[in-house]
Amino acid sequence: MKKDTAQAAPSRRGFFMGAAAAGAAAAAVTALPGVQAPVAELNQLPPAPENGGGYSLSEHVKRYYQTTRV
Repeated sequence: MKKDTAQAAPSRRGFFMGAAAAGAAAAAVTALPGVQAPVAELNQLPPAPENGGGYSLSEHVKRYYQTTRV
C-alpha cells in the first residue's frame, strides 16, 4: 500500500527555507530608504521621593484596583 503524497510531511529543509525567506524579507523592509519606524513615546515618571517610599497611586494602579473589586 502506497502512502498518499498529496500532503507531504513537513521537513527541516522547508522550515529553514521559510525562515530564510522571512529573514530576507525583514532585512529588505528595514533597509528601505525613507521608511520611518514608529517611535514609542515614553511616559515620564515623576521624580522619586527624597525620603524613600517609592509607591504612588497612579492612574495605572487605580485602574488595577477597579478591576479587582467584586
